[in-house]
Amino acid sequence: MTDVPPLVLISGPEQILAERAAASTIALLRESDPEAELIRLEAATYEAGELQLHTSPSLFGGSKILLVRDLDEGREDLIADLVGVVGAGLSDATLIVLHKGGVRGKKALDALKKAGARVIDAPAIKSDRDKSAFVTNEFRVAGRKVAPDAVRALLEAVGKDLRELAAACKQLVDDTEGLVTAEVVARYHGGKVEATGFRVADAAIGGNLPEALRLTRHALASGLDPVPIVAVLASQLRQIARVATAGRGGSGQLAKQLGMAPWQVDRARRDAQGWNGERLGRAIQAVAAADFEVKGGGRDPVYALERAIMTITAERNG
Repeated sequence: MTDVPPLVLISGPEQILAERAAASTIALLRESDPEAELIRLEAATYEAGELQLHTSPSLFGGSKILLVRDLDEGREDLIADLVGVVGAGLSDATLIVLHKGGVRGKKALDALKKAGARVIDAPAIKSDRDKSAFVTNEFRVAGRKVAPDAVRALLEAVGKDLRELAAACKQLVDDTEGLVTAEVVARYHGGKVEATGFRVADAAIGGNLPEALRLTRHALASGLDPVPIVAVLASQLRQIARVATAGRGGSGQLAKQLGMAPWQVDRARRDAQGWNGERLGRAIQAVAAADFEVKGGGRDPVYALERAIMTITAERNG
């Protein structure tokens, strides 16, 4: 027997979490009945009466798993059929419904909840703090440990898309052994041009103009647009300002207060050395001007980016 109820609602916009929840629910059901028939229904192509057809008792017996995807995109036929099936009750079938959010399909959502459906949340993961926690958990579930600086390196190298992060974590789990360090991440992902923007920012904020310009020109030659480099510069300068004005406290405490990851707090504290409020303010203003120019407000985006870098390093060095 399984403890999965006949009705399961997976609600939220983060698709990788929703798909994992659906897959794990199906796996649990098939532990008790390996022959359970899986029927997938897409809201966009649903035809009236399909749910009733698939939930009616079969002459040959056997249980069914009905997976309804993207209820929030469904037409009235699907909403009405779902309300009807839920109200009539299910026999030898489990209904799993995925809904990305919003008010569309509310009548069906209310019917599912009123009937006692198990609700599994798939909330959006947007903040760097939450994405750091996601990466850390990927390794924990796989029985591996990952260093905090490796989490940072992975986010910087791979980007913020959860699917890409999950795939990168799996590759590192499959291809390496022991503690996953920043050096290990760099060996597998450090060559990606996305990572270069963060190295440019590290060099510029640290006051190393030759290295910042060398990395910038390498990034541009590799095909990276000036816009994301400016965005990283702006983000890291703002983090320095936020952490510097947040007062004292442990990294974890400030991270929670500021919506950042603990490693970001540690980095901002380290980067803040050598800066004061006035020079940091001028650097932020220079990056804001560069942001306007690289997004179409100026004639030469590359010149705007390099000028911002020169201003940052000059302010850092006093």
